[in-house]
Amino acid sequence: MQAFDNLEEYVLAHISPEHEYLHRLYRATHTQLLRPRMASGHLQGTLLRMLASLIRPKSVLEIGTYSGYSALCMAAGMEADGKILTFEINDEQEDFTRPWFEGSPFPAAIEMVIGDVLEILPGRPDRFDMAFIDGNKRQYPDYYRLVMSRLNEGGFIIADNTLWDGHVIESAYDADAQTQGIREFNAMVAADPSVEKVILPLRDGLTLIRKI
Repeated sequence: MQAFDNLEEYVLAHISPEHEYLHRLYRATHTQLLRPRMASGHLQGTLLRMLASLIRPKSVLEIGTYSGYSALCMAAGMEADGKILTFEINDEQEDFTRPWFEGSPFPAAIEMVIGDVLEILPGRPDRFDMAFIDGNKRQYPDYYRLVMSRLNEGGFIIADNTLWDGHVIESAYDADAQTQGIREFNAMVAADPSVEKVILPLRDGLTLIRKI
């Protein structure tokens, strides 16, 4: 474990530095919110920013806003006219997160919606070039079906937590609903001939999916 911690410190010391605003947000997440580990953090946030810069999406869907760290990272990598639609089901999160969006360099780029994406998005006309899935693990298969129906050809899905602390291969978690959701999602993606996919063992597992 110590070797892993030391390696993570080494990695963080050798990538692009964290923006001062994001650093303050990450600190506030840890001091003011429960379950701060849910925030993307510097390493994953840097990757999200670079992917947004490479993909150059005009429209991004995020499922699971939490403190807003990941949305801000993606916004930093997008073109000036890009838009992010981010859904957060926990209404108690809004008072913390919305001011961080409004005080950021990208207030016009991010639309935060409080509510269940599975109930709200079907009533909207939106389509997307990129999606970041980081919501309720039990509902990952439902998110996948919803996102794929709205994803433009050549679009990308980035799904977080797809190795789930290694529980996906541990029989002790066979009855765990969250582990079951992740396993079903991974199996769906692996069997889907309409996408290219790769799982990166980054943090808790990050799957990149491209719609062919």
